[in-house]
Amino acid sequence: IRVRPLTCTETRRGDRPVVHSLGNGTVHVTAARHDATFGFSAVFDAGASQEAVFEGSGMRQLVELAIDGFSCTVFAFGQTGSGKTYTLMGPLSQSETQPAAPGLLGLMQRSFACLLEQSRSRGSDLALSASYLEIYNEQVRDLLSPGPPCALPLRWSKTRGFYVENQLRVDFESLEAIADLLLQGSQRRQTSAHTLNRHSSRSHALLTIHIHNRAGGTGVTLPIMCVPQPSACPSKQGTLCFVDLAGSERVKETGSSGELSVEANNINRSLLALGHCISLLAKPRGKRTHIPYRDSKLTRLLARSLGGSGITLMVACISPSSRCLSETLSTLHYASRARRVTTKP
Repeated sequence: IRVRPLTCTETRRGDRPVVHSLGNGTVHVTAARHDATFGFSAVFDAGASQEAVFEGSGMRQLVELAIDGFSCTVFAFGQTGSGKTYTLMGPLSQSETQPAAPGLLGLMQRSFACLLEQSRSRGSDLALSASYLEIYNEQVRDLLSPGPPCALPLRWSKTRGFYVENQLRVDFESLEAIADLLLQGSQRRQTSAHTLNRHSSRSHALLTIHIHNRAGGTGVTLPIMCVPQPSACPSKQGTLCFVDLAGSERVKETGSSGELSVEANNINRSLLALGHCISLLAKPRGKRTHIPYRDSKLTRLLARSLGGSGITLMVACISPSSRCLSETLSTLHYASRARRVTTKP
């Protein structure tokens, strides 16, 4: 859980903080008629730095597991304006000419640096590539392909599961190259301004790093009298997927109308489908019914991350403001259900 600071607008308006971190992964919500305590793997309060979130959330271990061939996913969830994109990417104002200060970089850039650092320290022969897409109004669009964004078909196969057809995958070897790809894609992403957020993400975005570890050996030095055998270890292929979910929002409170209202309804519908899948996955295996991944494009693309053989980190971002109490409680209940989901990677 990450609790953002109160904004200047909230402070001027007289909003009270109703969320308090109690330490040891517990967070307490106290307000009129509400008094609840929730437990999580970690809670980062308003004073937590970007580096503290990276180190304390287990993100470094996730990068190492991806290099070892696992399918790893991190997704940020929460109300619009709760700090999801900042947690993943850092300040929205950054660009190629105006990069963000190192201390403000988000989980993505820190993971890229960690990935390349681990590759060098292990002496691994890694082939790295990236794909970046958004789901906007239930259409899948490539954020890296040149030209105006066009809808791509979402297919199913027994070997690959759900996948996006004709999605561009770009190779990279340096931190600068993947940082440029991230900025290029995020600048093409659909955003709008409304009452709760001046830069509201109107789409769900998925950046996937594909890691092909061609060094199949174990790294064990054989005694000199042993006759070396051909390596039986296959190459490893892991993925590291970052999912920036569009914020859940109440249309009445955002003042949205027309196209913005349609976008909000599509966002809420896909988040509801995601919540439904998480609720069913949180049940004991013997009591699970069919998991309706096909209910939305988002749940189809996250099917392997949620209930397959992957390893998933969820960062739930919340506002401490008394005005956002109902959305904050909703996010905390959502995250509590997600914490009960277990997979077998």
